[in-house]
Amino acid sequence: MSSGEETPEGRRARGHQLAARDVTVAYDGTDVVHQAAITLRPGEVTALVGPNGSGKSTLLRTLARLQRPRTATLTLARPAEPGGEETVTVDGLALTAREFARRVALLTQGRPTPGGLTVRDVVEFGRYPYRSRWTRADADGADAVRRALALTDLTDLAGRGAEHLSGGQLQRVWLASCLAQDTGVLLLDEPTTYLDLRYQVELLDLVRDLADGHGIAVGVVLHDLDQAAAVADRITLLRAGRIVADGAPEDVLTSDRLTDTYGIRVDVDTDPLTGRLRTRAVGRHHARTGRLSTTS
Repeated sequence: MSSGEETPEGRRARGHQLAARDVTVAYDGTDVVHQAAITLRPGEVTALVGPNGSGKSTLLRTLARLQRPRTATLTLARPAEPGGEETVTVDGLALTAREFARRVALLTQGRPTPGGLTVRDVVEFGRYPYRSRWTRADADGADAVRRALALTDLTDLAGRGAEHLSGGQLQRVWLASCLAQDTGVLLLDEPTTYLDLRYQVELLDLVRDLADGHGIAVGVVLHDLDQAAAVADRITLLRAGRIVADGAPEDVLTSDRLTDTYGIRVDVDTDPLTGRLRTRAVGRHHARTGRLSTTS
């Protein structure tokens, strides 16, 4: 995957800040996210981490207005522009769904395999916010699709039927569709699923490029704590629907906090080669045989 052809200045102008306050979400009358608050800032990557069922994906879907909360206040702003704040109501009265989709894109889990469509056709789905129901006119569409295909290393597969792709290739196609949406906020729910090692690394590099070079605000749900530490400026740690820590990776990913959150001993140290944080969950066999040393 490449970093694309646009200049940083061209992208930073579209970067948005997406903030959520007092987010409470209930399923069948039971709260599963409790009064959460999170801010995604232009040019920053925020990783949401935590055990299964901690509310990461639910919170992300609420930010994308796909999950209706019991309470929430969402605001979009361009911090560099005076008067650039836009209040986003959950019922869409302040910004229509189409207007919102020009500003915020979401890559969800478990997207279907489209039949009878080429890769380019699927990527073009990302341009729907810019087309009216009466016309498909989209002056910037061709360039946006071409750029999205290049960013995700799919140019050579553009004419292939999507049903003939591997799971990892299809994941990149759906990501390209989100990139073609050309928004200032990008939300990614476990984007490395189905990807082999090479494309996991390259996707996270692309996420970093989008933030650093193009001023995009990125919110990403990740299970791999080392990936989160490597890519994120901020980490939001959730447990049982509550945010238990939010801040720089080195402040959030501590051994005591992770051990308490995940219910298993987690050692944290610094990789001597990269200087990045490194986490290791220690199981019973590791502890018995001494294959991993205790690090605080």
